[in-house]
Formats: sequence, C-alpha cells, structure tokens
Amino acid sequence: SCWHHDEPGVRRQVTYIVCSSRGSIRGGEGAALRFGHVNKGSTRAALPTNSAAVGHPIPYSACLVAQAQDAFILTANISLEYEKAEVNAGFFYSSAEQRESLVAAERAYTDERCRRVIELKKQVCGSSGKGFVLINQKGIDPLCLDMLAKEGILALRRAKKRNMERLTLACGGFAINSVEELSPDCLGHAGAVYEHVLGEEKYTFVEDVKHPHSCTILIKGPNDHTIAQIKDAVRDGLRAVKNVIDDKAVVLGAGAFEVAAAAHLRSTVKKQAQGRAKLGVEAFAEALLGFVKVLAENSGYDAQDVLIKLQEEQERGSSVGLDIATGEALDPQVAGIYDNLIVKRQIILSAPVIASQLLLVDEVMRAGINMRGK
Repeated sequence: SCWHHDEPGVRRQVTYIVCSSRGSIRGGEGAALRFGHVNKGSTRAALPTNSAAVGHPIPYSACLVAQAQDAFILTANISLEYEKAEVNAGFFYSSAEQRESLVAAERAYTDERCRRVIELKKQVCGSSGKGFVLINQKGIDPLCLDMLAKEGILALRRAKKRNMERLTLACGGFAINSVEELSPDCLGHAGAVYEHVLGEEKYTFVEDVKHPHSCTILIKGPNDHTIAQIKDAVRDGLRAVKNVIDDKAVVLGAGAFEVAAAAHLRSTVKKQAQGRAKLGVEAFAEALLGFVKVLAENSGYDAQDVLIKLQEEQERGSSVGLDIATGEALDPQVAGIYDNLIVKRQIILSAPVIASQLLLVDEVMRAGINMRGK
C-alpha cells in the first residue's frame, strides 16, 4: 500500500536494493547498514548499495578539491589543528624576527603531522593521477586544509565515530590514531568521493567500493509519511532476506503451506491419534485454514468459496495457494511467492502455548469465583 500505482518500477527497484545491500554486508565481521532519508524528493531515488554516505560537508577551505576519483581513503583520529596549552604561558620577544620564529615553532608540530600525510599521498599516488581523501575524526585547521588542498588531498574533519567505523568496513583499511601508523596498508579505496546536497543538508558520498561490508540506503520522499512507509517496507524486506540466508530454506506462500498442512493433519495424523486427541488435531487443522480465510476476506472474496477451491486442488495432488488478484488457485512456486521458514515455525510453535495460557487464565478466574462463593 506504500507504493503509488503510477510507479510500478519502485517495487522492483526496492527489491533489488534490499537484496543487494543484504548481500553486500553478508559475511563481514561487524557489517553495518544504515538508512538515510530526506524530504522533497522522488521515491525513485536511491543510493547504490556499494556506497556509503557521510553526514559531513567538505570544508570551504578545501573546495579546491571538490571531488576525487579512483581515490585512496585514509581514516584517521589525529589532531591537525593548533591547540592552545592547558597551562598559562607567555612569550616575550624584542624583534619581529623573534616573533616570527616563535609562531613558526608553535606551528611546527602540527605542520609536521600534515606533511607526513602529504608524503604518504605522494608515495601511493605518485604521478598516476589517483585521488587521495583524508577523513579525520578530530579537527583540521584552515592552514592544514590549505596545505592538503594544494597537494590535491580532499580532507573531511570531525567525522562521527560511527561513520568512521562504517567507512573502514566499506572501503577497507583501518583507522590510525597517530602519524607513526601511516603506511600504505592503512588505506582503503573508493571509485568516487564527492559532495551532494540533499534537502537542506550537505553530505559526502563515497561510492564504488570493491568489497563493501557496510552500505547506506538513501530514501527520498515528498513527505514524512511516505518516507516512513518506504522505510518500514525496506526494513521488513531486509529482515525477510536475512531470515532466508540464516534458514537456507523457504516455505511456499499464498496459503499453500496452511492448506497442505491441514490436509496432512486430517488425512494422516488424525487417523493415528487416539481418543480425544482427534478433536485437538481437527481443531488445529481448522485453525491453520484461518490464515487462508483471512487472506481471502482481505482480498474481497468469499472465504468459504476460496477455501473449497483450494482444497479441491490440493486433493488432486497440487500445492496451491490463493491468487489475490483473481481469487483462483495458483502455484506459488511459479508465481515466486514464499514465506520465511522461521516465521512459520514460530507461529505454529507459539499458537498452542498462547492458547494454553489463555485457557489457564480462564480456569484460574473460574476457580477464584468459586472460592468467593463458598
């Protein structure tokens, strides 16, 4: 119900995105997937699943390098800004030359860190024309941004910790905490890094990563209600795909399982049961058919007529379900309609337990009433 009738391709697109995103992070240790959403857009727009979005704009001082192609990604947690000392200190000088030397000495430590990053860029890129991106969890002052921009390095500062973790999963490499750890082994790779405006916010997109174990699904919609519906549908789809991967099995949907299970209970299990257990088997079989009745009623068809049609087809040896578009029987395997095995198992196992608890409550209440009467 969350899709417009004039956009039939959205279902197929979302299905592809859900399966691709779940497949991309499958098997990765600490794999992560996040949602991004923005209003005032088309529901058709979506970020490729081999991508990640970082919620930080490119600093103005680094706009000389607005994007990078075929880039090395350096994720770091080092300070590249001048920090004042925690203790009070004073500098006294008698000439302009002394003042300039004091200022240079203050900047030397920060500039040396910045030069180490530039040397690594020259080492790995050389004259190949490849890009280099620095994403830092701490700050980068304007002077360092200018130094990096002049060397063709795109720098992002004050990135969030969760984004840093996702970037290493998506691009490879590992985050460094000191310049002594700088080496080609700590670098990741991305095909494209660029800034993009979504709504009123600026985001930096990291795309075309080779072995992603983290990705972003971007949802656009004209209002919050549409975005919430699409997000719920995507979450349900992700959970369903995960269940299939974990179970390595599926069950025929469209009510086919319930019809077949009820027929098996009545034809086989009921004959093997003794005494009053036959009544329990019959009641359980009838309860299973309740799924098919509800499906028929929600589709606007007579529940009894639909149930009789499906049971007749089942008696002929066919595994059939309900086609909600026509009200006739269909083969769910041909139509591609499946249910999660773990969901069906949980429903079947929990239903008798819940019914027993409800009956137990009735017995307790009845016993309490009898006690008060005495």
